[in-house]
Amino acid sequence: MSSTALRVKELLREKGWTTKILAEKTGMSESYLTHIKNGTRRWNEDSLRKLANAFELSPIELFAERRQRTDNINKHVSMPEATNVELRVQVVPVVGEIPSNPSPYNNQLMQVTTGYKDAFVPVLNTNDAAMFALCVENNLMAPTFVKGDCLIVSPEVWTRSGDIAAVEYGNETQVKAIMQVTYTEDFIVLESVNHKTSPLALIRGKDHFRIIGRVIQRQQKFA
Repeated sequence: MSSTALRVKELLREKGWTTKILAEKTGMSESYLTHIKNGTRRWNEDSLRKLANAFELSPIELFAERRQRTDNINKHVSMPEATNVELRVQVVPVVGEIPSNPSPYNNQLMQVTTGYKDAFVPVLNTNDAAMFALCVENNLMAPTFVKGDCLIVSPEVWTRSGDIAAVEYGNETQVKAIMQVTYTEDFIVLESVNHKTSPLALIRGKDHFRIIGRVIQRQQKFA
């Protein structure tokens, strides 16, 4: 999973600021900022924006990088003086269950009711306001997805045959799940992502089925 730690301690040292000065610049309490600085409390979208403004950085520049050790570093790499690449970061709420009708309000409501209040993950170069991050809470989808993974689901991205998506199906009892979807002329075939259970064939136009959103990214949790 991408690192969600912030470089607050490092940036304070570079600026020569105290936590008190940062509190004055952001309007946040020293106690809260101390937790953010030490990684003992999760940030939220509002605090991320305030910190970025205080340090005069883009939000993506606040995230700590996880550097891998290597003995073969090329110290003479030249970088271009300018680039046209524009990075955008969207802070996506983490939820424990798939929301029936994703929206900024419904996602945050699901976030609170499933025990993930103030838990967010950064996603680059997206603009789907209804996007959510489903936390995988067990290993029922292993080895494809394992406990601790976050599946980024976008309701705006079109789901094609063979894609993995958050779906709702069932005529009497409706079920929401992450499945691989295959379209045929007469059927919609749903398969578990690890293919360990038998496929389910739904009759087009008869059995209830709808796409909630396509899984566009997997963020893994590393120890």
